[in-house]
Amino acid sequence: MSFIAMNRFKVRLGSEADFESVWKDRESRLKELQGFQEFRLLKGPEGDGYRLYSSHVIWDNRSDFAAWTKSQQFRDAHKNAGNGKTQSALIGPPQFEGFETVLYQN
Repeated sequence: MSFIAMNRFKVRLGSEADFESVWKDRESRLKELQGFQEFRLLKGPEGDGYRLYSSHVIWDNRSDFAAWTKSQQFRDAHKNAGNGKTQSALIGPPQFEGFETVLYQN
């Protein structure tokens, strides 16, 4: 079964467009990696001074995800993670959550 890797982001209200543009404009190299299935950036509900976002990546398995985190593609994708545009948009660091699929229906 698959592995789903998610990061939750609290984005300051008014910074949503900047945050989304960082994701849209960055060079994704996920397709180069074994086990990559799908990526989505999800826009969630508004909280107290923030909008919740989640990056949602489906991998064939946990091992393929772990290989991604050790790859040059991962380092390249995250090299600007601490830049001013990204940092000023966020309230705190992203929160990682990983899930193994136990049931799938299509």
